[in-house]
Amino acid sequence: MATQSPFLLLENLARSMATRFPPPAWLVDEAQRRVVLLLNHVLLQETAATSRLVRQKGRVVSVQWRELSIRLMVTPAGLLDLADAALAADLSLALTDASPWAMAQSMLRGDKPALRIEGDVQLAAEVNWLADNLRWDLEEDLSRLVGDVTAYRIGQIARQAVQAMRHFQDSARSRAGPAGAAAA
Repeated sequence: MATQSPFLLLENLARSMATRFPPPAWLVDEAQRRVVLLLNHVLLQETAATSRLVRQKGRVVSVQWRELSIRLMVTPAGLLDLADAALAADLSLALTDASPWAMAQSMLRGDKPALRIEGDVQLAAEVNWLADNLRWDLEEDLSRLVGDVTAYRIGQIARQAVQAMRHFQDSARSRAGPAGAAAA
C-alpha cells in the first residue's frame, strides 16, 4: 500500500486557498518588485552576467509556474525590470512541475527544474548560462549584517542541513527499491 506524503495535504490546501482567495494586485506587484531587486542584486555580483545581458537589452522573458507569473525585461545596463504587459515575450519559460515538493527534491539532487521553453534561442542560451553560472553569495550578504564568523557558521549549518536532506532522500530512495526510485 502506497502512503501519501503529508505535504500533499498542505499543497492541496495552498492551491485551494490560492484559487478561492487570490492575493490582491498590489501584493503581487510588490512581490514581483522584490524578486527583481533580488535578481539584480545577484546579477551585480557577476560582471560577466550583466555584460552578457546588455546584448539582450529590451528583450522580454516571461516565467510561469502554476498561477504565478512574472515578465522581465532586460535593461540597457544588463539588469532586469518588470516588463509592460503590452510587450510580447521574446522567451517564455514555464515550469512544468506542479508540485513544489517535487521541485525541491529535484533541486536537492542538483537537477534543473523541468521547463517548457518557447521563443528566442539566443536569449534562452543566455538565461541558461545565468542559471548555470550565477550563485547568490548569501554568506557575503549575511556577513554585512552579522559579521564574517557568524555568517560562516550560518552557511556551514545550512550546508549541513542540505547535505542531511540529500542523504535522507537517497536513503529513502534506496529503501524503496527500484519501484520507489521509478516513482520518485
